Amino acid sequence: MQLIPIRDWGWTIRPDEHILVAGPCSAETEEQTLASCLGAAQQGAHILRAGIWKPRTRPDAFPGVGEEALPWIVEAGRTAGKPVTIEVASARHVELALKAGVDILWIGARSTANPFTVQEIADVLRGVDVPVLIKNPVNPDLDLWIGALERIAMSGISRLGAIFRGFSVYKPGIYRNAPMWELPIELRRQLPSLDILVDPSHITGNRSLIGYIAQHAIDLDFNGFMIETHIHPESAWSDAAQQLTPVDLGRTLAGLVHRRPSVDDPEFLANLEALRYDIDNLDQEIIRSLGQRMEVSREIGYFKRDNEVTILQMNRWSNIYESRVQTAIRAGLSETFARDLIQAIHNESIRQQGGVMQSDPGLINQVSSAVPDREVS
Repeated sequence: MQLIPIRDWGWTIRPDEHILVAGPCSAETEEQTLASCLGAAQQGAHILRAGIWKPRTRPDAFPGVGEEALPWIVEAGRTAGKPVTIEVASARHVELALKAGVDILWIGARSTANPFTVQEIADVLRGVDVPVLIKNPVNPDLDLWIGALERIAMSGISRLGAIFRGFSVYKPGIYRNAPMWELPIELRRQLPSLDILVDPSHITGNRSLIGYIAQHAIDLDFNGFMIETHIHPESAWSDAAQQLTPVDLGRTLAGLVHRRPSVDDPEFLANLEALRYDIDNLDQEIIRSLGQRMEVSREIGYFKRDNEVTILQMNRWSNIYESRVQTAIRAGLSETFARDLIQAIHNESIRQQGGVMQSDPGLINQVSSAVPDREVS
């Protein structure tokens, strides 16, 4: 994909600034929309946002004002001298938004999860020169996210960006949507020219945590944020708990530490290179150790096979699992990482022994290299 960075979309954003999209979750009234957007602009927002159509989980939730609110957000942008963006979830939404003069469209998480919806939007965008932002799907499926980006790009859109808003989980913890950072990081690895904004409002669902997530986004070198901003968030018609007042938006932004992806200081670079050398050597040692462990696992597999013993002995696994996790925690690893690591090593050990049990050494590599077909109904 040949993509144009957001800073080159036609609006002034300094190279040293993180891109900020801000405005209310929903356009509720003309006055509220204008006041919220102007307040966001005064705090440094480069792009103003508002929800016009709201894809709600429950039918009795506020669905957005709809078409009537389009002139409100457009007028707010004109008054502030800023581009405006809204969410679109159908071809009809796209047509109405473009007719009203909306500058940037965004595709929401629920729409991204449905290739039919994305393709419908892509078809109506064919031949139209308008920037598009695409949120990740509600479920942690990187291919689905990339597929949505590809569909829009294939319609001729080159001013294309992504928004990371976390992933829905059955039982939310501290965050409304789990920030599985490894997925947007992998998206950046695969599409290095794609700008990615982070949506702390939807990740946290809690205004008190927005600054923490925004700082983490900076620390991971993402390009900016989409933050919901409301003139009176406590009385907002939707997502009241995750919106900031314009004043609080300014305070949150002022508290962020802006870091750089690289520096030219020779002493810093020399010290960093020495530490990275240590990391590289340790990674090689870890990989060699894991390889040696799997050699032992295969030997155990032969021994079990020759004595007609099952691969898995549950008592042994239960005992070593907890002890290994505790050892990892004492070594300074997080419990979540420790459990994932020990489970992954065990899964690989079972796979290795399974190949031995089948008396087919080639099966070990065949199973590991097999890629499941994701295009299933």
